[in-house]
Amino acid sequence: MAIIRTSRLKLQALKHNELLIWHRHGREALEKHLELVPTSWQIEPFFEAETLEALEHFWIPMAQIFPWDFAWYSNWEIILEEENRSIGGIGFSGLPDDNGNTMVGYFIDMPYRNKGYASEALKGLIDWAKQDTSLLQILADTPVDNTSSGKVLEKNGFQQFGEIEEVEHIETILVRHWKLNINH
Repeated sequence: MAIIRTSRLKLQALKHNELLIWHRHGREALEKHLELVPTSWQIEPFFEAETLEALEHFWIPMAQIFPWDFAWYSNWEIILEEENRSIGGIGFSGLPDDNGNTMVGYFIDMPYRNKGYASEALKGLIDWAKQDTSLLQILADTPVDNTSSGKVLEKNGFQQFGEIEEVEHIETILVRHWKLNINH
């Protein structure tokens, strides 16, 4: 079981069977399986679409293909320990590639934003990932208008290195690129 603990959070990487529970039976069934207080996430339609697409087309197949390294390919539930409640998700795009790069993404449920949880979760995940000595750089993309996410990245040492227009789901948005160089 892949679990990371920080001062206020528990990050738990979902195994293949847990991803299937979520996909087939919904979040409530997953939360019951994980013995969490049920939560109806309040997230933007963009993040909801991105999460469901990742669940079906990335996390489930990749966690099955890479059962020993599933934590690099899965959603990590961000659990607020004092409430035993999932308040978001975070994860990588897979093991570091041939250049030592991977990408990170995350979101926090609206009622729990601006409390430092995303920054804390990201730091915990970065510290965990640094154990892999092939990891040289973590990349991230944020919509330009999402200044809160940019602040989370900056707090964790990421630097901005460009912007580009991208088509995301059904809309074109201006995306800011970020990178964090890893020192082992």
